[in-house]
Amino acid sequence: MKNLGLLILGIILGALAMYYYCCNDQMEVTSEPPLTTLKGIITPKEASILDTAYNVKHRIINDSLYRKSADGGDSRSSWWSLENIQNYINYAENQAGEQGYTMDGLRIYLGAYPDIDGETGLTTMFFIPTGYKNTSEGSMFYIPQGGGDLTGSDGLNLGGHGKPPSHNYPQ
Repeated sequence: MKNLGLLILGIILGALAMYYYCCNDQMEVTSEPPLTTLKGIITPKEASILDTAYNVKHRIINDSLYRKSADGGDSRSSWWSLENIQNYINYAENQAGEQGYTMDGLRIYLGAYPDIDGETGLTTMFFIPTGYKNTSEGSMFYIPQGGGDLTGSDGLNLGGHGKPPSHNYPQ
């Protein structure tokens, strides 16, 4: 009789453990990952303030152009699809690894196309990967110094421009 009681108790405890294990797995799969706090997040109001403050600089740039582009002037923004940015990040990380670097970020530069055949080159924006050289310092307290441009790595250009190009935030 003692053995039968222990057997039933073992079955009940096993069933409870299995129920707990299965329910926790389902909860983890169906729940969304927790949001992390990101540095540099700004509100739409702050974005509008930054955009408005740029108006004077953009006007100076646009007014200094000898000829305006046929599609509405110099660009104030660039747009890339999420898929293109994710593919570029994967590409840049692989390229950095092949060159002996660890990629730790992206830097966005403002640039301009060169003037060609009397046409004024317009503004563009492009990404350049940043990172640090993979080196062994021989110390367990080594902290890599990152954030430097990976000058041997390819950048990402050719984002779409606003409609019209000179349109302010939001579009």
